[in-house]
Amino acid sequence: MDASGDELADRVRALLTLDGDVEEKRMFGTRAFLLDGHILVGARNRGVLLVRVDEEHGAALITRPGVQTAVMGPRTMGTGWLDVSPAVLATDGDLAFWLDVAREDARRDG
Repeated sequence: MDASGDELADRVRALLTLDGDVEEKRMFGTRAFLLDGHILVGARNRGVLLVRVDEEHGAALITRPGVQTAVMGPRTMGTGWLDVSPAVLATDGDLAFWLDVAREDARRDG
């Protein structure tokens, strides 16, 4: 992973430290953060945040600036997997919003 991805992973880790159920793993070139074995978010190259959400919620969130459907290799994922641009993750509050969205959707699904 590049330096921007590592920096994002550090920020995510710092914000998720209070949630003792979150596990960190390297997966598919991404630093993934999992809850109960399911990916919440991932820190990707160039500081892009991969966010896993409910498909319906993702369809609404994709209209936000700096958000698009995630692309993994040659595959474009569904609206349950979003790439969030580093341009809209400038502050810890911005990042915390996306972490909260992922946690809420994971708890709803789980």
